[in-house]
Amino acid sequence: MLLKKNGFPEEDEIVMCTVSKIHFHSVFVNLDEYGRTGLIHISEVSPGRIRNLRDFVVEGKKVICKVLRINEEKGHIDLSLRRVTEGQKRNKANEIKQEQKAEKIIEFVARNLKEDTAKLYNEICAKILEKYPSIYPAFEEVVKKEGLLKELGIPDKIAKPLTEAIKQRIKEAEVQIGGELSLISYASDGIEIIKEALKTASDVDENVNILYEGGGKYKIMVKAPDYKKAEKLLDTATKRAIDSVNKHNGQGNFVRAE
Repeated sequence: MLLKKNGFPEEDEIVMCTVSKIHFHSVFVNLDEYGRTGLIHISEVSPGRIRNLRDFVVEGKKVICKVLRINEEKGHIDLSLRRVTEGQKRNKANEIKQEQKAEKIIEFVARNLKEDTAKLYNEICAKILEKYPSIYPAFEEVVKKEGLLKELGIPDKIAKPLTEAIKQRIKEAEVQIGGELSLISYASDGIEIIKEALKTASDVDENVNILYEGGGKYKIMVKAPDYKKAEKLLDTATKRAIDSVNKHNGQGNFVRAE
């Protein structure tokens, strides 16, 4: 029962899709969140030459795509598979899982209140989506802020049991990601250059942690409330460190941990 959004997605938006038809030079998909049809041209499936599209996509399977172009007048949505990064795939898959978790919470409350699930779901969504992009972020705020659902206009008879259910099932979020950062300097003051590079990385946020592993390699880890923020922190910190050593004719590289 994934919430269907109104209208069209934005260009560059990352969307979850289901493959519906595979043609010789194109793939048709259903955009799960919008209830619309999109097209992936063969050139946007994967880099390099493709002999058989069915080696890359399967009818009925989920794929995560990037929106390239929209023609609302004709109802056309052009999508890309190959332009989606691994980080974007992880973020989108996590976002969908979170929304499904939010739906399960609403279903639980609906059963306890002996209410129609779809009706209650739509009633709650109508209020939440006035201020939030989706349901789960609002539920995360409920964990931190008592009375939020009532502030959003949800009746007390629903807000109270829903708040209890949310607090039982959602804890304050925290994710941790990282990888290996390599920094090398051949300058006479190379040690100081490396130290400064590491400082620029750790100064990005108090939740950026760096440990020396030997041989010019450092383990860098970041913590954040969600993957999107964690990815941004990690990207900023590693780029600053690498840019810092590069300015002094050094070398830097980062490999993300899987």
